[in-house]
Amino acid sequence: MLKIAPSLLSADFRNLEKQIRLIERGEADWVHLDIMDGHFVPNITFGPAVVKAVRKLTKLSLDAHLMIEKPERYLKAFKNAGVDRLTVHVEACQHLRRTVQQIKKLGMKAGVTLKPATPAKTLKNIMPYVDLVLVMTVHPGFSGQKFIESMLPKIREVAGMIRSSGRAIELEVDGGVDEHNAAALIRAGATVLVAGYSIFSRRSIPSAIKRLRNAAQA
Repeated sequence: MLKIAPSLLSADFRNLEKQIRLIERGEADWVHLDIMDGHFVPNITFGPAVVKAVRKLTKLSLDAHLMIEKPERYLKAFKNAGVDRLTVHVEACQHLRRTVQQIKKLGMKAGVTLKPATPAKTLKNIMPYVDLVLVMTVHPGFSGQKFIESMLPKIREVAGMIRSSGRAIELEVDGGVDEHNAAALIRAGATVLVAGYSIFSRRSIPSAIKRLRNAAQA
């Protein structure tokens, strides 16, 4: 089943509660939270305190993407903040399997993600342990970037790895997702579409979510 996960990175934080109500009205499935530390990526966003506030505002599943160095230091903090799914970068983890197992031990779904330049084959040994794989289709760090078309073959490759695993692993795509590429992403094997700018920049956020879902299913 297709899932839409609006990214709060593009939301108006002056009216965060209203923005969340609007994505709920649009029947979003998850709330995507981009956590950046200014080291692993050049931008700084927010941490567990803001996530905890978001948790109080919605019952939607919270999907946190950690773009931070040494993410293992903060797993418990994000669990305590109310995160349901926690995704770490393969490039940021010295002991990836151990980190994934710690996430699951804390009671969260565990995901791993790849920068655009990181090949899909780096996932081979971790596939038996994850619940989600996130393929970045822009360079992580900033909202509103243009989708990198050359990532489609990589999505198809990861989808093939998931099928071969025989496990129910979500394939999430994040970066430049909009109505124009949504159907191609689903055909390539994506099951979760993260969209920020293409949802929150529109006059009607609920309508933007519905248009994206309809485009993906066309």
